[in-house]
Amino acid sequence: MELIVNGEKKSFNKESMTITELVKELGIKVPNYAVAVGMEVIPKSEYDTYKLKDGDKVEIVTFVGGG
Repeated sequence: MELIVNGEKKSFNKESMTITELVKELGIKVPNYAVAVGMEVIPKSEYDTYKLKDGDKVEIVTFVGGG
């Protein structure tokens, strides 16, 4: 499976995966992030069930707090 993640082509040894599985594969550890597939922002409640398809364009934005 190939995905474009934040503008970068990535290959995975899976035929399908959920957003939660993708985030784990990428090693994202921050608790707060948002995900869009194509031009659609995916609700956090769907991260465990939303199936990504080969060729999907995924944007993952992490939030960093500061003062």
